[in-house]
Amino acid sequence: MDISREKAWETLNRHVASPVLLKHCLAVEVAMRAYAEKFGEDSEYWGAVGLLHDVDFEKYPDEHPTHAREILQEHGYDAEMATHVESHARDWPGERTLLQKTLLAVDELTGFIIACALVRPDKSLDNLEVKSVMKKMKDKAFAKAVNRETILISAADMGVDLKEHIAFVTGALAAAVKQPEYQYLALG
Repeated sequence: MDISREKAWETLNRHVASPVLLKHCLAVEVAMRAYAEKFGEDSEYWGAVGLLHDVDFEKYPDEHPTHAREILQEHGYDAEMATHVESHARDWPGERTLLQKTLLAVDELTGFIIACALVRPDKSLDNLEVKSVMKKMKDKAFAKAVNRETILISAADMGVDLKEHIAFVTGALAAAVKQPEYQYLALG
C-alpha cells in the first residue's frame, strides 16, 4: 500500500476543495508527523493519517467520519488506515492506540492554536506563548466551535501535560510554515 505524502495529498484534494479544511488537514499532518518522530513511530504513516483524517468531512459533514473508510478503500488504503482515520470521532468505542489518541489530541488543538496566532498583530506562530493559548481557552466566545473538553481530555489520554502539548504543537506548526511543502499553511 502506498502511504506516501504525495498520494495522501492527491486523495485529499479529490475530496476536499475548501482552502480552510485543506489548511486544517495540513496542520494536523504536521502535528502528527512531529509526534510520530517524538514517539519513534513512522512519521510518513502518522502524517498520512493526519492529512486524511477529514477526507469525508466536506461531502458528509453530518456523518463524518463514517464515510472515510469507503473513500480511503476506493483509493487503495487498507482497513487499518481507515480505522485510524475514523478513530478521531469523539464517540469512538473502545480503547484508542497511541496514534489514535494523538490524532484526537491534535485535531482540535491545531485549529485553536492557529486561531490564537491569527488574532495577534503579527499573525505569527513564532512567538505565540503557551500562556496566551491558555488564556484564550478560558474565553468561551473565542473560537466557539473548538471543543475545549476534547483538547483537555485527549492530552491527558496521551499522557502529555496540556502546556507541553500546546508548546509542542505550536513549535511543530511554526517550523512547518517555513518549509516549502507547507507554505499553504502560512498565516496572514
